[in-house]
Amino acid sequence: MTKKVVTDLDVSGKKVLLRADFNVPMKDGAITNDNRIVQALPTIEYLIENNAKVILFSHLGKVKTEADKASLSLRPVATRLGELLNKEVKFVAETRGEELESAIDSMEKGDVLVFENTRFEDIDGKKESKNDPELGKYWASLGDLFVNDAFGTAHREHASNVGISSNLETAAGFLMDKEIKFIGGAVDEPARPFVAILGGAKVSDKIGVIENLLEKADKIIIGGGMAYTFLKAQGKEIGHSLLEEDKIDLAKDLMARAGDKLILPVDATIASSFSNEGLEGVVSIDDIPADMEALDIGPKTVELFAKELEGAKTVVWNGPMGVFELENFAKGTIGVCEAIAKLDDAITVIGGGDSAAAAMQLGYADDFTHISTGGGASLEYLEGKTLPGVASISDK
Repeated sequence: MTKKVVTDLDVSGKKVLLRADFNVPMKDGAITNDNRIVQALPTIEYLIENNAKVILFSHLGKVKTEADKASLSLRPVATRLGELLNKEVKFVAETRGEELESAIDSMEKGDVLVFENTRFEDIDGKKESKNDPELGKYWASLGDLFVNDAFGTAHREHASNVGISSNLETAAGFLMDKEIKFIGGAVDEPARPFVAILGGAKVSDKIGVIENLLEKADKIIIGGGMAYTFLKAQGKEIGHSLLEEDKIDLAKDLMARAGDKLILPVDATIASSFSNEGLEGVVSIDDIPADMEALDIGPKTVELFAKELEGAKTVVWNGPMGVFELENFAKGTIGVCEAIAKLDDAITVIGGGDSAAAAMQLGYADDFTHISTGGGASLEYLEGKTLPGVASISDK
């Protein structure tokens, strides 16, 4: 069923509750990366232009004690949002109560208000994270309509998404709509050939994804630390490389079921220590020394993966190919970025997390059709799971 989008709502003069994902990295009270705020701007600007009263809220970090409040306030987010919008953004340092209600009641068309971190409600019984029905109902009472634009929390059933949706007409914001279309569309109705690239540290993090994609993808390329459990399952020496010993039998089973659909590395960049200085060179997958560890795929693997990507019409990538944060072990991830960037007429999607960070850090963000803002949410979407935050959006 197609979900309502913000453009399906009559927002003029209405109090519109907007759940954003403002869970930005902070250091000493300052925002170190405002990408998540920037990603929310199209929906916020649309609402302002259409004369809505925009009431924004989000979680920020994990709030466990009263002391956490000092470093996890949304005040810096409200300040930065005001700078980006070039207009006043009122901040209310409360999650409920008379001050918040009064501030909302006094809003004019086009006004923007941000209220405090929803997880401040978690100190006393995890009301936000456990979707306390009274809290969801209360927040819903503050507005006339609800727009959910926080894909990053769509895999969680919280009061600030599902709780409000239970009490108000709900639509997806533009960012949420993009995530549904690109990640959901890529997996459910891909243009073919459909190639999935999976990396990162652990097989256990991606079991559900591999299981789901075995049925749907034409090729599944495996890189990163998780590849070495598969290589160990083939009987190869992997030295001190990452290994999940309890997943070896699972890896054997997945390889047997996948046949030639599953593509593994053929060479690796090895190191004597987990550091940039530990670089020892490149060896065949059959020649990893017992006292070394593989920290990246090698150049022949980059060539192999690029060849497997040729002609692909849909590509979904989740997880880096090596320890890209260390310059000497970033070449595999860079090579995969370049190979995907060169594809003609293909839908290319990065499923959040470290691969998204890598693409942005390495300067390839503009070469992809879509980069997901949600690591955990995009992973669960790739697994074929129903996301509560998406399911709770009103159907058209």
